[in-house]
Amino acid sequence: MSRHTYVMSALAEMLGGGAPAPHSLFLDLGDCRMEVRSNSAALLQALDAYFGGFVAAPGPAQVAVTALEGPAPNVPLELAVKEPDPGKTKVKEEFADLPGGRLVRKALTGMVFLFGKELNLAMGPCLANANQVVNFINNRYIEHKLRQGCLLGHAAAVAHLMADPAGGRLRGLALCGFSGAGKSTLAMHVMSRGALFVSNDRLLVQPGQAPGHGNGRPAAQGAAGLRMFGIPKLPRINPGTALNNPHLAAVVPEEDRERFSDLPADELWELEHKYDVFLDACFGEGRFVLQAPMDGLVVLNWRRGGGETSIRFVDAAERPDLLPAFMKAAGLFALPMNGDAAWRDPDQSAYAELLSRCDLVEVSGGVDFGRAADFCIEYLVHG
Repeated sequence: MSRHTYVMSALAEMLGGGAPAPHSLFLDLGDCRMEVRSNSAALLQALDAYFGGFVAAPGPAQVAVTALEGPAPNVPLELAVKEPDPGKTKVKEEFADLPGGRLVRKALTGMVFLFGKELNLAMGPCLANANQVVNFINNRYIEHKLRQGCLLGHAAAVAHLMADPAGGRLRGLALCGFSGAGKSTLAMHVMSRGALFVSNDRLLVQPGQAPGHGNGRPAAQGAAGLRMFGIPKLPRINPGTALNNPHLAAVVPEEDRERFSDLPADELWELEHKYDVFLDACFGEGRFVLQAPMDGLVVLNWRRGGGETSIRFVDAAERPDLLPAFMKAAGLFALPMNGDAAWRDPDQSAYAELLSRCDLVEVSGGVDFGRAADFCIEYLVHG
């Protein structure tokens, strides 16, 4: 056993991570199978309901996660504060980098996460904070894909079977935008027009070998090797999104619907209130896929009151100002280099090279989800 592995194992034991975890749940995420172990059957039941169609039969797994229900553990380490994101003030996490891994403690719930050297451990009141366990599981999947050479994008994504008499193929479109632009809202509108859902807020993209479609657009090589991988996390939407899409009518409880229905449109869209969208219930079964070619990227660069909506293809090399809308740091919960805390996220040039392999579309002017969604479904179906 290496020194790093010993340190991680000893700390896990000290925190109570050696407790039995007799219950298991298996997830099939395409090219990655995961096993979630726990001492709480109730927690795994909640995770089973959340992950739905991705729950699989028992079998070999590439990634194992253990979630131990219990009181918040005492951490015998000096922890550093994770500075809040820009525009935020509340401290949510504290952490310590270790030989071979990292420990993260959630400031509000006391949940503790220890990961590195193939150890993935969540401890504390897991059942009361099942959303944090879901995020931890998904971050282990993200880390797995980053180690395979994927770049992480801050994007939603949708896909559709292309109308092709010779035999359709799946086409995919990523959707990103600057803060509050409405990528999740647009994804729901495109789903209402028949698209499949791929991801809500994080997207992993990897070059591949597929030939381009040669459409002659600027900086476009079609699906010239770009493949995108979604995260098995349900979309979370605000009341404005739900109340303006008939497919999402059941998402908002009746008492909330009455409370929100009389609010002015601008105030409704600014509400910091989110609902999970169980896609099978809203759109029918089989509408959530985790992999598709990435033929294009739509960047929402619009604003309310911005006049007529404009949709145009642009060149990634000539519009570096759009790239930050898609770029996403791996964050506190990923150690892509197998425990190397000195990991550096790819720079803007890496994203520019990646996005030169697909169509890049800027949507500017005023906000018009109907027009943007019509463009997206037309692009997906007909190319």
